[in-house]
Amino acid sequence: MRQQLALRGKSQYDPSIAPSYRHSACGPTTIHVILNYLNDSVPSINELYKQLGGTKIGLFKWRLIRNLRRLQPTWDIRTCSLKEALQEIDAGRPVAIRFDRYFSLRWRDKKSTFAYHWVPLIGYDIKNDELWLVFHDNGGPNRDSTIRHALYKDNEKVLSFVKMTPP
Repeated sequence: MRQQLALRGKSQYDPSIAPSYRHSACGPTTIHVILNYLNDSVPSINELYKQLGGTKIGLFKWRLIRNLRRLQPTWDIRTCSLKEALQEIDAGRPVAIRFDRYFSLRWRDKKSTFAYHWVPLIGYDIKNDELWLVFHDNGGPNRDSTIRHALYKDNEKVLSFVKMTPP
C-alpha cells in the first residue's frame, strides 16, 4: 500500500534564504512548504524563521506549535501520533516530522536517518509489513530537496509529528 502527496519541496539552502539562516532553516522551510501546499498566502522562509522563533541550533517543537498557532489561529496545530499523521496524509495534508536524537536522548542511536532535522512528511509505503515514511529532505548546499524514504522502525524513537489542519 502506497500513499504520496504531490508536494513540491524546497531546499533550505535556496539563494532566497538568508545565508545566516540556511544551516538551521529546516523547520521554517518545512512549514513554508506545507503551508504553501495547504494555502496560497505564505510568508517567506526568512519571515517564518523570525516568526516561528528559529535559532542557530534549530526550531524547538513547542515553539513551532505556539508561534504557528499565532500565525494560523483558526487551524488545529498540535503534536500528533503516527496513526494521526498517516490519517492526515490519507486526508491529503502533509505533516511536519522532526528527527531528533539529541533531545530524545538517543544520541547514540546511529540508525536514525538524521540526527536532528525537520522535514515535510508527504506519504508512506507499506512493503513486506514494514512502514516506510516518504518525505522531502529540504536539500543541502548545492542540492535541491529530494524525495526520500526512511524505515519507520529505524527512526521511531527519534520521531515526532506536528499536524496542521486548516478549518
